[in-house]
Amino acid sequence: MTDQFAQIYEEIKRDPENAKYTSQGIDPLYYAGPEARINIIAQAPGRRAQEQRMFWNDRSGKRLREWLGLSWDEFYHSGKIAIMPMDFYFPGNGPHGDLPPRPDFAEKWHPRLLKLMPHLQLTILIGTYAIHDYLNIPQSKPITNIVRNYQDYLPQYFPIVHPSPRNQIWISKNQWFVTELLPELKQRVRTIMENNGD
Repeated sequence: MTDQFAQIYEEIKRDPENAKYTSQGIDPLYYAGPEARINIIAQAPGRRAQEQRMFWNDRSGKRLREWLGLSWDEFYHSGKIAIMPMDFYFPGNGPHGDLPPRPDFAEKWHPRLLKLMPHLQLTILIGTYAIHDYLNIPQSKPITNIVRNYQDYLPQYFPIVHPSPRNQIWISKNQWFVTELLPELKQRVRTIMENNGD
């Protein structure tokens, strides 16, 4: 199975749609492995992540690990956490921040990787692109309503807002996120991490 993961990785690099990255020596940034239990899907790597070749190594990542109740080692080295953004490459800068992930990227590559991870028990959807795409919800539906009703999507999916410091105002206005949602998220993650069975 490891060979299959490596094969897909090479196919992503050789895909003509990713040629502008490969030609610059930029590799796809994601993690998928046979022992993954929890899958984290967000927007796309930022410029810093792509340059460092390390996802979630910033203030947002520190806060995300706190929300999940995971240590650095558990997050990066346990093999139980898959990281599959909606695009595996930094999409570039736009007028209001990073550009959105390419619309067909996840549809092309995610299903093939997911087939190789039979032990996944929970997919955490972070931010509007992952949430609307995976839950098949129109973009017109506010993300606050979706996250507020997170229990509707359990046990397979757990939608949350991005842990960026820029969302602190939103979090302050929606205290249920801290008092109700995060404790349940943390408990579910801990249960899965400590369960060695399927």
